[in-house]
Amino acid sequence: MEMDSEIESGRKRRVNSKDDLIADVGSGSLGCCGWLIVILSGLFVFSLFPFTIWFCIKIVQEYERAVIFRLGRITDRKAKGPGIFFVLPCTDSFVKVDLRTVSFDIPPQEILTKDSVTVCVDGVVYFRVSDPISSVANVSNADFSTRLLAQTTLRNVLGTKNLAELLSDREGISHSMQASLDEATDPWGIKVERVEIKDVKLPHQLQRAMAAEAEATREARAKVIAAEGEMNASRALKEASLVIAESPSGLQLRYLQTLTTIAAEKNSTIIFPLPMDVISHFMKK
Repeated sequence: MEMDSEIESGRKRRVNSKDDLIADVGSGSLGCCGWLIVILSGLFVFSLFPFTIWFCIKIVQEYERAVIFRLGRITDRKAKGPGIFFVLPCTDSFVKVDLRTVSFDIPPQEILTKDSVTVCVDGVVYFRVSDPISSVANVSNADFSTRLLAQTTLRNVLGTKNLAELLSDREGISHSMQASLDEATDPWGIKVERVEIKDVKLPHQLQRAMAAEAEATREARAKVIAAEGEMNASRALKEASLVIAESPSGLQLRYLQTLTTIAAEKNSTIIFPLPMDVISHFMKK
């Protein structure tokens, strides 16, 4: 419960700080000199109309947004687009931001686990820009910064896990990395959608040791199964001998069935069993 409350309070702090940042955007005044330059630029556009209209009309695609700067200040709290928008050619500039999901591979990282085992781990991250203004105003290169942060987060998260947890709980590790990355990149206007662990490469000596351990476990299980089978077979033979002992003719029928089985295989040697009472009679003579 305490962890949930801390996570919730952290989210509220991030939301409040983000709202404060958005409130600051566009609140600053251009000043008298700035407004004078804007007015002169507008008069210049109207005086040379319709030639200047081609410099004022801009177009962004459906998956893009435009963050407009007027004399170095962001003009609106919301990015422009998609479609057509207008700018003043002398005072305005804009930056295009792509909103599509971007995927990149985390380079293989040499990581020391909690139980002092060195492994090589790589992964893949999917993210997109959720707030174009924050991605432009708060970080110089949101894409590159997210890539570097993903490598560091991979090392930090896997450094707290044992080798057994790393091999068996990949989904939990992916969710933990996603939460950490999403929290860290939220001020940058980045939304981390998914993180996946691709491959875990173990040292060759450790692979051989694990293979030998697995083989020994399988051999031990096979011996236990064989012993159980022998025990069950001996019990069945004991029960069969008790049944045959109740009827002496049943033993003779078993002899004949054994002869039939041997003869069916086309063997050159035929074994003919004799009852022990007959042999004992000749031995007395």
